Amino acid sequence: MDNKLLFDVAHLLAGSMLVLSFLLLYQDRITAVINVFALQAVALALSVAWQALVQGAPLLVTAAIALVVKGFVIPMALHQIIRRLQIHREVEQVIGAGPTMLTGLILVALSILLVQPVGEVSIYTREDLAFALAVILLGLLMMITRRNAITQVVGFMSLENGLILAGTGAKGMPLVVEVSVAFSVLIAFIVFGVFVFRMRERFDTVDVSALDRFRGERRDTL
Repeated sequence: MDNKLLFDVAHLLAGSMLVLSFLLLYQDRITAVINVFALQAVALALSVAWQALVQGAPLLVTAAIALVVKGFVIPMALHQIIRRLQIHREVEQVIGAGPTMLTGLILVALSILLVQPVGEVSIYTREDLAFALAVILLGLLMMITRRNAITQVVGFMSLENGLILAGTGAKGMPLVVEVSVAFSVLIAFIVFGVFVFRMRERFDTVDVSALDRFRGERRDTL
């Protein structure tokens, strides 16, 4: 198969992850955020599987983990948490959707400017790294601009998707790294789940701004 076609498909899949990152920022309902994240995980799995074909590297385990765990298991668990806690369905935003999307575009431009001077890699790898860095920064932006704990969990996992995309797009990751990344994501998800349940139990909300009010309340009672 033509090398240019191989890399074009790889860029298409990585670019689809970037587009889905913007869709995550745009959504104003928690259920839609989770569904878009599941689509991003599927795009990540396809991207990693395609990189396995392009590089001839053993990356199919990473693709399978991303597809099963992030594409199905975690989204289903998040939907279950929403139903069980009866969480308010709208996303609480620190700033509006317009300024958030504009900031996201600036971060994408910054990613391109940061990766462009890198000269030790091929132009195809450089473009994949630019996509991956943009996904990472947009995931971080989502964590900063969302006050709901569930959406912050999704932002964290989207950021981690960008890290996996960067690792597989460059030279691939060994199996031990794949497994450790999978377990770290599961452990982080469990910790976030416990945090969300405890927060809901204590404050009757999952808005993280309640923690600031709680700290002020404790200082007043001492």
